[in-house]
Amino acid sequence: MKFVDEAVIKVEAGRGGSGCVSFRREKYIPKGGPDGGDGGDGGHVTLLANDELNTLVDFRYKRNFKAQSGQQGGGANCTGASGEDLVLQVPVGTTVLDHDTGAVLGDLTVAEQMLIVARGGFHGLGNARYKSSTNRAPRQTSPGQEGEAFTLRLELKVLADVGLLGLPNAGKSTFIRAVSAARPKVADYPFTTLVPNLGVVGLSAERSFVIADIPGLIEGASSGAGLGIRFLKHLTRTRLLLHIVDMLPADESCASDNAVIIERELEDFSSTLSSGERWLVLNKLDLLPAMEVEDRCDDVVKRLRWRGPVFRISSINGQGTKALCAAIMDHVDHRRQRESGSEELAKRERVRCAQIQAEARDRINQLASARREIREERRSNRRDNDDDPVEVIYAE
Repeated sequence: MKFVDEAVIKVEAGRGGSGCVSFRREKYIPKGGPDGGDGGDGGHVTLLANDELNTLVDFRYKRNFKAQSGQQGGGANCTGASGEDLVLQVPVGTTVLDHDTGAVLGDLTVAEQMLIVARGGFHGLGNARYKSSTNRAPRQTSPGQEGEAFTLRLELKVLADVGLLGLPNAGKSTFIRAVSAARPKVADYPFTTLVPNLGVVGLSAERSFVIADIPGLIEGASSGAGLGIRFLKHLTRTRLLLHIVDMLPADESCASDNAVIIERELEDFSSTLSSGERWLVLNKLDLLPAMEVEDRCDDVVKRLRWRGPVFRISSINGQGTKALCAAIMDHVDHRRQRESGSEELAKRERVRCAQIQAEARDRINQLASARREIREERRSNRRDNDDDPVEVIYAE
């Protein structure tokens, strides 16, 4: 199934049914009076979080959705049927934004969570509603109101406790294969990972955490190079980032230089995300001569001026991965306990997450605007070239 993490859709709620003009006509009842019923309410458009979905591909081709309208009222004080609500299922982790204003309408982070994104129109009133002592035969009704209509932007961000960060071929996919049942593609060329992958790391039946692997970054990713920063937004919900460094790059580049590149790109993408909890993981130590391991690892740590935890592993043979996973589990459990025991801390974490997502959207919008300007400039240059006079020379 194709992975789609963004979609723009148009939703329209149902229109309310109009009221009815009717008068009671029965045998032996000469003065029946008005009995026109109200119309039915229009149906709402609702989003429902489904934990069995992992992509927004259902909204790739069908993008217009409309709920059912309410029916018109009838005689004998019969109310028209209300329109059925339209329920659209989306993956857990979907953020809903107003496409025109950029306002966040909701965040669906729990299975079965529902969000009404367009409310149906109110029903119209029948003429029975307008009867009074001075108006005994009203012919007045009201029409049903139009339902709300919006253009929405859906953004999917995977829900994970830990996110992997690094250059292509740093060993992120190999690491997630080594510690979980996930089986992302692994090969000896860059960008084998094209979409985010999730893996569940279980240390016991009661203790587990979710880890997310995203496509690798390259220098200039924050400006749109390579796969750009399209998938960095999937790390905005994580409690911990692992910066995985290839200690013996295949292109013979410097490991410490590569680590600096990733740190710089993360800072350019979101200063708030960059200031969060992050661990350094030095990978592929099995490829280094034993006498060089200590010096090369120290060089990376000193070059980054790293003050956080540092782990040395080799994903291919599992060296150091168990100790790393145990430390991650303890960290995640500690964070969960602190957030569950303090509403203030949980609130700060939600605010931080929202700030990271806002910075991510701003950065992505800046890149999109820059690309549009470049395309417009190219079109303008082509038009100018087409308008240049052409000199035709005929040879005798």
